[in-house]
Amino acid sequence: MGLLNKLFGNSIKEEETMTNAKLKIGIILGSTRQGRVSPQVGEWVKGIADKRADAEYEIVDIADFKLPFLGEGTGAEPGLQAWNEKLDSLDGFVFIVQEYNHSITGALKNALDSARDAWNNKAAGIVSYGSTGGARAAEHLRGIMGELLIADVRVHPTLSLFTDFENGSVFKPAELHLENVNAMLDQVIAWSGALKTLR
Repeated sequence: MGLLNKLFGNSIKEEETMTNAKLKIGIILGSTRQGRVSPQVGEWVKGIADKRADAEYEIVDIADFKLPFLGEGTGAEPGLQAWNEKLDSLDGFVFIVQEYNHSITGALKNALDSARDAWNNKAAGIVSYGSTGGARAAEHLRGIMGELLIADVRVHPTLSLFTDFENGSVFKPAELHLENVNAMLDQVIAWSGALKTLR
């Protein structure tokens, strides 16, 4: 028995440490345009998440990284390296997604394409908004995430521009969304923990 403990004891302790360490979840703002409301939605999600105390949550604003369009930069831009390092440090994601012309923003697509391995074997949830709750954009995002080996969870809070925003610019979410956000976060945390064992 002593020999088994010597052989396997360290790996068991490492696995327990990895399992018990708090997960890091990035709440990614998917728009960079002037007058965007994604920061309001992101802060609302973070406020709900922080009350749970089951992970470390942070806002990740793609606008801060000033990413070049894929294929147009040198590949050595500081923002590109910082973006990949930030994604590398995270165990899972919540995408704040707005619908433009039935899809995600060009800025979000570029941000997704600007990394590869840093996305792999991680989980993500989606909170979307638009005239139809951003549902069509979310479906496009799911297809992209599959290609990047991101496991997207089922629960998907959808916010309406007509009922959850005042004048389309001031975010005033209905109370009913709280349960969906928490259910989505439950799944993101469960899957993020499980997938961490693959990395």
